[in-house]
Amino acid sequence: MTSISANNGVLSFKPKSNGASYFYETFPCQTASTSGYNSVQFTIKGPAGGSASLEIQTQSSCGASGYQSFYAPITGLTGNTQIITIPLSSFSGANANAITGFVWSGFSNSNNAWELSKVQFGCGGAASSSSGPSSTTSVSKEATSSGTPTTMITSTVPTATGTCAPLLIDDWTSQSRLTFLFYNAMMLPSSDDATMQSLVVGQPAKNRVTLNRKDAGSYFYSQLGCTDAKKSGYNGISLRIKAPAGSSLSVELDSSASCDAGAAVAVTVTSKDLGWTFDGTEKLYTIPFSKFSNLDPSKLTTILFSGFSTNMSFGPMAFYCGSTGEYIVTTSAPPAGPSSTVAAPAGSQPTLVVDKFANKDSNALGFWHGGDEGMTTTYSGGKLTIKSTDADYSFYTQISGSCTDMSKYKDSYLHIAYSGSTAFTVALQQHNSKCDAQIAPYPETWDSIEASRYAKDGHIYIPMSHFKVELTRSIGFALKGFYKADPVTLSVIEIVPSVAQGTIIPNKLETGDLVFACKRPNSFAFAIDDGSPEYAQEVMKIVKEENIKVTFFTVGAPLLDPSTNLTNVYREMQSQGHQVALHSQTHPKMEGLPDYSSIDWEYNEDIKTVEKQLNGLHTNYFRPPFGNEGARMRQRLAQSLGAKPTITMWSVDVEDWLWAETNTPEQQLTAFQRDVDKGGNLVVLHYLYPSTVSYLRQFIQKAKATGKQLMRVDQCMMDPNAPPL
Repeated sequence: MTSISANNGVLSFKPKSNGASYFYETFPCQTASTSGYNSVQFTIKGPAGGSASLEIQTQSSCGASGYQSFYAPITGLTGNTQIITIPLSSFSGANANAITGFVWSGFSNSNNAWELSKVQFGCGGAASSSSGPSSTTSVSKEATSSGTPTTMITSTVPTATGTCAPLLIDDWTSQSRLTFLFYNAMMLPSSDDATMQSLVVGQPAKNRVTLNRKDAGSYFYSQLGCTDAKKSGYNGISLRIKAPAGSSLSVELDSSASCDAGAAVAVTVTSKDLGWTFDGTEKLYTIPFSKFSNLDPSKLTTILFSGFSTNMSFGPMAFYCGSTGEYIVTTSAPPAGPSSTVAAPAGSQPTLVVDKFANKDSNALGFWHGGDEGMTTTYSGGKLTIKSTDADYSFYTQISGSCTDMSKYKDSYLHIAYSGSTAFTVALQQHNSKCDAQIAPYPETWDSIEASRYAKDGHIYIPMSHFKVELTRSIGFALKGFYKADPVTLSVIEIVPSVAQGTIIPNKLETGDLVFACKRPNSFAFAIDDGSPEYAQEVMKIVKEENIKVTFFTVGAPLLDPSTNLTNVYREMQSQGHQVALHSQTHPKMEGLPDYSSIDWEYNEDIKTVEKQLNGLHTNYFRPPFGNEGARMRQRLAQSLGAKPTITMWSVDVEDWLWAETNTPEQQLTAFQRDVDKGGNLVVLHYLYPSTVSYLRQFIQKAKATGKQLMRVDQCMMDPNAPPL
């Protein structure tokens, strides 16, 4: 809520404009029906013509675990205080003898204050002043009746009678799903075909997309499969739109007798013909099929928006039932993970000043410091201001020209004095066992700390013991994984024996094992990332003929698209003894995602998809898309898996991303040999390009020539749960 208060028995609140606001009541399980109650009654004041939704949560019986949710609309609001009575029978399928909670959500207006009071069970034959019940959607929850539910509302708040419920087309939950994989929420093609200047998911709010037009030819479409709206009871498509006053656009709906999107009848209607007007605020708009003459609603294939007069933002888009309806996106607070504080005893070593930013070439220890190309670094008056627009960029400050033993500081604290943003990661890098930069990998690994968890009043204090690395081989610190463009200004980085008075040190969160090389002596592993389905069979053939076992990291979303055939491909790979592991749901830069919930969605959807599609597979191995790493993505991965993950990077890069589509694709062989000669033994490659696939056999033969044994990643990590060699 934007605001909420209670006074004299009346709850007053103002919902947020993002449509995600809710208020809930939970209580000990009530046997309402047996006790003679047949309705729920409450007093409400909302804007005239406004609406909301009421969710009832019931169990199979009092004392059972979990609950199910059912819904009814609240409509017909007058702008005055009124009593609403909703019969319990309106919640078809709900168990009126095991009621544990109610949730109010889906508030239609965020500009006005709402009031709620006198919530009670009712008996007798009081008529409802709500407009009829919604169709109900049953959603199972693993929650207790007395605790706070982790999810207050489900994905659908239907508003029509019967068994129809809104069918989601897209909820704009993932930038990479839309603009990297080109899928909507139905896992069907969706794109602007590069006619827009940009499509920005998450703007102006969560579950919104801003369409920035390039010119009069800009358009955006989303395929619908061959949806039979007529049979399912859908009468149109609805979505929220925010556009300046006077804006206009056109909506095209396609249907095809053969269910072929490429051979469809297209019907276009303007926003004016639909009766739409815009005023700069976000409103719900409907696209009734009845407005599209000659459209066959039993075989809908595509919706296309064109003729944009200006930039606009869309909210969730879905088929609706009855005369109107809206898809309400699930809002759930991400689990916080273990949270506690730890003692901060004083250390034994004096202060070691690492960096005071006196010049741009070296730090206070005389060693190199600097930022990645693309990052803005400004030195002024003994301070450094960093502005990063990409979560891949890092700023480094070294404590050694090679290795240095920092173990004597294990009871000390890293102190960073700052102003501005704390949306970044602090890492301590570890050298390889030879302390030789010419040997791969270099660095060998690092551990990552979420700066904001340790920051207070312009100071960050991190116990050196929280960096789970070999302190005897320390290289230096890195500030990395910047997930906001807001600048941070640093005045000192130092290692101190004690923290400032009043400093609270949080517990160390699990960040997994970040690996760049095999741990088993004399081992070598090919870790192959997703590519183009057309090359999958050739990859399988080569690997089989070379008689080796490899690891495949798969993105979840394409497994749900039958047209890719990737589910069958990876099932076959499993059956042949290869390892299949996680690579996110839609392939974003994980540390660049804006918040925990976005990161969690990627992991949880990927875990769920892989388990569903690949024979119940559960794995703790994950490769970050683009190699993008940081504290938040590591912590949330451990939280989602409920176990220590192995975050699998690489020490051999064939550089297919650099050379495969050039006039010198053979440079991939050169890159492979270069890294192997340095001692690299863990490969990254993609079967995206024909040249890369054509070189795969040579890559394998070059690896065999080292005399090392080729195996899966889990085997080369000496995982006790890996199959025997």
